Amino acid sequence: MMKGQVALVTGASRGIGQAISLKLAAEGIFVVVTATSEVGAEATVAAITAQGGAAQAVKLDVTNSSEVEALFKKIVSEYGRLDILVNNAGITKDGLMMRMKDNDWDSVIDTNLKGSFICLREASKIMTKARYGRVVNISSVVGEMGNPGQANYCASKAGLFGLTKSAARELAKRNITVNAVAPGFIETDMTAVLPEKGREALLQNIPMERLGSVDDVAYAVCFLISPQAGYITGQVLSVNGGMYM
Repeated sequence: MMKGQVALVTGASRGIGQAISLKLAAEGIFVVVTATSEVGAEATVAAITAQGGAAQAVKLDVTNSSEVEALFKKIVSEYGRLDILVNNAGITKDGLMMRMKDNDWDSVIDTNLKGSFICLREASKIMTKARYGRVVNISSVVGEMGNPGQANYCASKAGLFGLTKSAARELAKRNITVNAVAPGFIETDMTAVLPEKGREALLQNIPMERLGSVDDVAYAVCFLISPQAGYITGQVLSVNGGMYM
Protein backbone atom coordinates (compact mmCIF):
# COMPACT_ATOMS: atom_id res chain seq x y z
CA MET A 1 0.00 0.00 0.00
CA MET A 2 3.01 2.30 0.31
CA LYS A 3 4.17 1.69 -3.25
CA GLY A 4 4.55 4.92 -5.18
CA GLN A 5 5.06 7.09 -2.12
CA VAL A 6 8.05 9.44 -1.78
CA ALA A 7 10.30 9.51 1.28
CA LEU A 8 13.19 11.68 2.41
CA VAL A 9 15.79 10.12 4.72
CA THR A 10 18.51 12.33 6.17
CA GLY A 11 21.92 11.07 7.22
CA ALA A 12 21.54 8.02 5.02
CA SER A 13 25.05 7.33 3.77
CA ARG A 14 25.61 4.38 6.11
CA GLY A 15 24.47 2.56 9.21
CA ILE A 16 20.92 3.11 10.42
CA GLY A 17 20.05 5.70 7.77
CA GLN A 18 21.17 3.44 4.96
CA ALA A 19 19.27 0.45 6.38
CA ILE A 20 16.09 2.53 6.67
CA SER A 21 16.45 3.73 3.08
CA LEU A 22 16.89 0.17 1.82
CA LYS A 23 13.83 -1.07 3.70
CA LEU A 24 11.65 1.78 2.46
CA ALA A 25 12.78 1.21 -1.12
CA ALA A 26 11.98 -2.49 -0.77
CA GLU A 27 8.37 -1.45 -0.03
CA GLY A 28 8.18 0.31 -3.39
CA ILE A 29 8.80 3.79 -1.97
CA PHE A 30 10.95 6.24 -3.90
CA VAL A 31 13.66 7.43 -1.51
CA VAL A 32 15.45 10.76 -1.57
CA VAL A 33 18.72 9.89 0.18
CA THR A 34 20.59 12.78 1.79
CA ALA A 35 24.00 13.00 3.41
CA THR A 36 26.69 15.59 3.97
CA SER A 37 28.76 13.71 1.40
CA GLU A 38 27.43 13.23 -2.12
CA VAL A 39 29.59 10.12 -2.44
CA GLY A 40 27.99 8.60 0.66
CA ALA A 41 24.48 9.31 -0.56
CA GLU A 42 25.28 7.82 -3.96
CA ALA A 43 26.57 4.64 -2.30
CA THR A 44 23.19 4.13 -0.65
CA VAL A 45 21.38 4.84 -3.91
CA ALA A 46 23.57 2.25 -5.63
CA ALA A 47 22.59 -0.32 -2.99
CA ILE A 48 18.92 0.53 -3.49
CA THR A 49 19.03 0.24 -7.27
CA ALA A 50 20.93 -3.05 -6.95
CA GLN A 51 17.94 -4.52 -5.11
CA GLY A 52 15.52 -3.15 -7.71
CA GLY A 53 14.45 0.02 -5.92
CA ALA A 54 14.45 3.66 -6.97
CA ALA A 55 16.19 6.56 -5.25
CA GLN A 56 17.95 9.88 -5.68
CA ALA A 57 21.12 11.04 -3.92
CA VAL A 58 21.33 14.60 -2.58
CA LYS A 59 24.08 16.35 -0.65
CA LEU A 60 22.40 18.24 2.18
CA ASP A 61 23.37 20.26 5.24
CA VAL A 62 20.32 19.95 7.48
CA THR A 63 21.42 22.97 9.53
CA ASN A 64 21.14 25.23 6.48
CA SER A 65 17.48 26.28 6.37
CA SER A 66 17.62 27.77 2.87
CA GLU A 67 19.25 24.61 1.52
CA VAL A 68 16.61 22.43 3.16
CA GLU A 69 13.78 24.62 1.92
CA ALA A 70 15.11 24.48 -1.64
CA LEU A 71 15.33 20.68 -1.53
CA PHE A 72 11.76 20.25 -0.32
CA LYS A 73 10.48 22.55 -3.05
CA LYS A 74 12.49 20.58 -5.60
CA ILE A 75 11.02 17.28 -4.39
CA VAL A 76 7.47 18.59 -4.83
CA SER A 77 8.36 20.05 -8.23
CA GLU A 78 9.93 16.83 -9.52
CA TYR A 79 7.81 14.15 -7.82
CA GLY A 80 4.61 15.99 -6.89
CA ARG A 81 4.54 14.74 -3.33
CA LEU A 82 6.38 13.96 -0.10
CA ASP A 83 4.74 11.33 2.06
CA ILE A 84 7.46 10.33 4.51
CA LEU A 85 10.25 12.10 6.39
CA VAL A 86 12.83 10.24 8.47
CA ASN A 87 15.07 12.58 10.47
CA ASN A 88 18.16 10.47 11.03
CA ALA A 89 21.06 12.92 10.48
CA GLY A 90 23.20 13.17 13.58
CA ILE A 91 26.72 13.74 14.83
CA THR A 92 28.65 13.29 18.07
CA LYS A 93 31.33 15.45 19.64
CA ASP A 94 31.90 13.74 22.95
CA GLY A 95 33.71 15.15 25.95
CA LEU A 96 33.28 15.79 29.64
CA MET A 97 30.82 18.60 30.27
CA MET A 98 33.29 20.71 32.26
CA ARG A 99 35.64 20.74 29.26
CA MET A 100 33.10 20.91 26.47
CA LYS A 101 33.57 23.85 24.12
CA ASP A 102 30.63 25.97 23.03
CA ASN A 103 31.19 24.91 19.44
CA ASP A 104 31.00 21.22 20.38
CA TRP A 105 27.66 21.87 22.05
CA ASP A 106 26.27 24.07 19.29
CA SER A 107 27.23 21.84 16.36
CA VAL A 108 25.63 18.73 17.88
CA ILE A 109 22.43 20.56 18.87
CA ASP A 110 22.28 22.26 15.46
CA THR A 111 22.61 19.02 13.49
CA ASN A 112 20.68 16.59 15.65
CA LEU A 113 17.85 18.79 16.94
CA LYS A 114 17.64 22.00 14.93
CA GLY A 115 18.24 20.12 11.67
CA SER A 116 15.36 17.78 12.47
CA PHE A 117 13.14 20.76 13.27
CA ILE A 118 13.99 22.51 10.00
CA CYS A 119 13.23 19.39 7.94
CA LEU A 120 10.02 18.74 9.88
CA ARG A 121 8.91 22.33 9.43
CA GLU A 122 9.34 22.16 5.66
CA ALA A 123 7.78 18.70 5.42
CA SER A 124 4.75 19.82 7.42
CA LYS A 125 3.97 22.51 4.82
CA ILE A 126 3.75 19.87 2.10
CA MET A 127 2.01 17.21 4.19
CA THR A 128 -0.58 19.65 5.55
CA LYS A 129 -1.71 20.53 2.03
CA ALA A 130 -1.86 16.84 1.12
CA ARG A 131 -3.64 15.99 4.40
CA TYR A 132 -1.33 13.03 4.82
CA GLY A 133 2.15 12.35 6.11
CA ARG A 134 4.40 10.16 8.19
CA VAL A 135 7.36 11.54 10.16
CA VAL A 136 9.83 9.50 12.21
CA ASN A 137 12.57 11.13 14.26
CA ILE A 138 15.52 8.91 15.17
CA SER A 139 16.42 9.61 18.79
CA SER A 140 18.41 7.40 21.20
CA VAL A 141 18.19 5.52 24.47
CA VAL A 142 20.73 7.96 25.92
CA GLY A 143 18.17 10.72 25.47
CA GLU A 144 16.21 8.92 28.21
CA MET A 145 19.00 7.74 30.49
CA GLY A 146 21.90 10.13 29.90
CA ASN A 147 25.50 9.12 29.26
CA PRO A 148 28.74 10.49 30.72
CA GLY A 149 30.69 12.54 28.20
CA GLN A 150 27.70 13.08 25.95
CA ALA A 151 25.79 15.99 27.47
CA ASN A 152 25.37 17.61 24.05
CA TYR A 153 24.30 14.42 22.27
CA CYS A 154 21.92 13.34 25.06
CA ALA A 155 20.33 16.80 25.17
CA SER A 156 19.81 16.79 21.42
CA LYS A 157 18.20 13.35 21.47
CA ALA A 158 16.01 14.18 24.48
CA GLY A 159 14.94 17.32 22.64
CA LEU A 160 13.63 15.15 19.81
CA PHE A 161 11.12 13.61 22.21
CA GLY A 162 9.59 17.01 22.92
CA LEU A 163 9.68 18.00 19.25
CA THR A 164 7.97 14.74 18.31
CA LYS A 165 5.14 15.12 20.82
CA SER A 166 4.51 18.79 20.05
CA ALA A 167 4.50 18.26 16.28
CA ALA A 168 2.21 15.25 16.66
CA ARG A 169 -0.37 17.41 18.45
CA GLU A 170 -0.13 20.18 15.86
CA LEU A 171 -0.43 17.94 12.82
CA ALA A 172 -2.80 15.16 13.92
CA LYS A 173 -5.91 16.81 12.45
CA ARG A 174 -4.29 16.70 9.02
CA ASN A 175 -3.74 12.93 9.17
CA ILE A 176 0.00 13.39 9.77
CA THR A 177 1.64 11.16 12.35
CA VAL A 178 4.88 12.10 14.07
CA ASN A 179 6.72 9.48 16.09
CA ALA A 180 10.22 8.75 17.33
CA VAL A 181 12.36 5.64 17.40
CA ALA A 182 14.91 5.45 20.20
CA PRO A 183 17.57 2.86 19.36
CA GLY A 184 19.74 1.35 22.05
CA PHE A 185 23.27 0.26 21.23
CA ILE A 186 23.35 -0.90 17.62
CA GLU A 187 26.03 -2.71 15.61
CA THR A 188 27.50 0.17 13.59
CA ASP A 189 30.94 1.52 12.70
CA MET A 190 31.07 3.30 16.07
CA THR A 191 30.34 0.23 18.20
CA ALA A 192 32.58 -1.98 16.04
CA VAL A 193 35.69 -0.24 17.41
CA LEU A 194 34.80 -0.78 21.07
CA PRO A 195 37.47 -2.72 23.00
CA GLU A 196 36.39 -6.17 24.13
CA LYS A 197 36.13 -5.19 27.80
CA GLY A 198 34.02 -2.18 26.93
CA ARG A 199 31.76 -4.33 24.79
CA GLU A 200 31.31 -6.88 27.56
CA ALA A 201 30.42 -4.15 30.07
CA LEU A 202 27.89 -2.75 27.63
CA LEU A 203 26.23 -6.13 27.08
CA GLN A 204 25.76 -6.56 30.83
CA ASN A 205 23.32 -3.66 30.75
CA ILE A 206 21.25 -5.14 27.93
CA PRO A 207 18.76 -7.84 29.05
CA MET A 208 18.88 -9.49 25.60
CA GLU A 209 22.69 -9.67 25.93
CA ARG A 210 23.40 -8.50 22.39
CA LEU A 211 23.64 -5.33 20.40
CA GLY A 212 20.84 -4.52 18.01
CA SER A 213 21.17 -4.48 14.23
CA VAL A 214 20.49 -1.59 11.90
CA ASP A 215 17.68 -3.69 10.45
CA ASP A 216 16.00 -3.84 13.88
CA VAL A 217 15.69 -0.06 13.73
CA ALA A 218 14.68 -0.02 10.06
CA TYR A 219 11.82 -2.46 10.65
CA ALA A 220 10.52 -0.25 13.48
CA VAL A 221 10.53 2.77 11.16
CA CYS A 222 8.76 0.78 8.44
CA PHE A 223 6.00 -0.10 10.90
CA LEU A 224 5.50 3.50 12.02
CA ILE A 225 5.14 4.78 8.45
CA SER A 226 2.80 1.96 7.44
CA PRO A 227 -1.02 2.14 7.17
CA GLN A 228 -1.19 -0.24 10.13
CA ALA A 229 0.28 2.50 12.36
CA GLY A 230 -2.13 5.20 11.23
CA TYR A 231 -3.58 5.69 14.74
CA ILE A 232 -0.17 5.92 16.43
CA THR A 233 1.30 9.39 16.89
CA GLY A 234 3.40 11.27 19.43
CA GLN A 235 4.99 8.02 20.60
CA VAL A 236 8.55 6.90 21.27
CA LEU A 237 9.28 3.34 20.17
CA SER A 238 12.34 2.01 21.99
CA VAL A 239 14.45 -0.52 20.11
CA ASN A 240 17.00 -1.40 22.75
CA GLY A 241 16.86 -5.07 23.74
CA GLY A 242 15.22 -4.22 27.05
CA MET A 243 17.87 -1.73 28.10
CA TYR A 244 16.62 0.97 30.46
CA MET A 245 13.29 -0.70 31.15
